[in-house]
Amino acid sequence: MSRIGRMPIAVPAGVTVDIAENNHVTVKGPKGTLERTLPAEMEIKLEDSHITVTRPNDLKKMKSLHGLTRTLINNMVVGVTDGYTKVLEVNGVGYRASKSGKDLTLNLGFSHPVVMTDPEGLESKVEGNKITVSGIDKEKVGQYAAEIRDKRRPEPYKGKGIKYIDEVIRRKVGKTGKK
Repeated sequence: MSRIGRMPIAVPAGVTVDIAENNHVTVKGPKGTLERTLPAEMEIKLEDSHITVTRPNDLKKMKSLHGLTRTLINNMVVGVTDGYTKVLEVNGVGYRASKSGKDLTLNLGFSHPVVMTDPEGLESKVEGNKITVSGIDKEKVGQYAAEIRDKRRPEPYKGKGIKYIDEVIRRKVGKTGKK
């Protein structure tokens, strides 16, 4: 049995969950509203202040959808209560990030500055060499952070580039001279 899929999801006070037909789930909370259509095979029940997800049978596909469905609903509930953040760090001589309005400007050693506009529902802040991306949708926060990191990935020799704050870069030894 799916250990994750079996666990009930606690719905905190101030959060309303609405389950419509075809498993269209809408979660409203203090930070905003999220909605998503989940696999129709799963049975989602809201009892007092808990959500439970059950699967119809033990086929491999149903087992994998069971845990996924439960995790997606849990991420929506956590998103509208606490929100999600990803912190990136800009390392390198002359590498800078600055913010003006909704535009994030990155100077990454190219001949031109890279300008990125915050997607709807997300917010990015710059403090020194750290970029903080925050929002209520875990998937969108992670995607935007990955797009920022993709503009200049960290390289293994000097560690220059944009990396996640908790990312460890495996360093390599440079060239050695001939004797």
